[in-house]
Amino acid sequence: MNSAYIAKLMELAEKDHDVLHLLADSGTGYDEMFRRNFPDQIFNFGIGEENMVAAAAGMATAGKIPFVFTAGAFLAYRSMEFIRNDVCFQNLNVKIVGMGSGLSWSSLGPTHHTTEDLSVLRAIPNLMILSPATPKQVSACVEAAYNHVGPVYIKIGMNHETEYFKDDYAFDINKNDVLSEGDDIAIYVTGSIIDEAYKAAERLKEDGICVKLVNVVRMKPFIASDVLETAETLKMKKIFTVEEHNIHGGLGSIVAEMVAFNGLNIKVCPIGIEDTFASGYGTHVAVRKCNGLDADSIYRKIKEALL
Repeated sequence: MNSAYIAKLMELAEKDHDVLHLLADSGTGYDEMFRRNFPDQIFNFGIGEENMVAAAAGMATAGKIPFVFTAGAFLAYRSMEFIRNDVCFQNLNVKIVGMGSGLSWSSLGPTHHTTEDLSVLRAIPNLMILSPATPKQVSACVEAAYNHVGPVYIKIGMNHETEYFKDDYAFDINKNDVLSEGDDIAIYVTGSIIDEAYKAAERLKEDGICVKLVNVVRMKPFIASDVLETAETLKMKKIFTVEEHNIHGGLGSIVAEMVAFNGLNIKVCPIGIEDTFASGYGTHVAVRKCNGLDADSIYRKIKEALL
């Protein structure tokens, strides 16, 4: 996903010199490639994420379009006050990109996990939140953020995510992507954990359960109409949500709010981090499994809920 992000940002920077790439000692080889091509459009603020966000706000007032890029945990938590007061309160045209969504920084533990960022940031007014699942969606979200005048937060993975969309994929920011149709249950998923949810859904289909698998990219403002329409069609009256995030305040909470606010007779079953810090260290695959977020665990949890 990082390569998809930089590739799209370089494309935008070439046609618009107001596009800036801001780092907090978080650079990779991709960022050095950006520096070689656009040396006047990249700034490294060192280990100073709050200063970087504040500076981005100032740059935006001068007509620039800064893309602030570093580890998601350091942006969502350490820089939260600056995102709220300097960027969103002023409704400035700053794009905030948190790399390493969910458990991506698996070997570094909970200090680097980004498993509460949606809970923290979605309460802030004026902030659009995008959660792409694949490299193509990352590229599309960067383009959408560039075209949107106002603050945007994009959370991206960093572990060679599977691409589920074809070359002719056309991203529509006003619609969710439906990966499979079904009228027994629905599974709503966001972010790179789509890989595990997709595998679980395929196993459920083998059991004769018709699954509607929905990929949510635009987390805020949330597309409520999609949930309302889907809920009316489900025979088993259950919507499952799958996310690499705390179930409190994330996708599960959002869908449950939509159901409750509209008085729907349907049960929401969230699958995610259950109000705890994630366990284990190691590969992303291993840490997902340790926390019950691999395909087998997701499949079992859904089957148990259907009994």
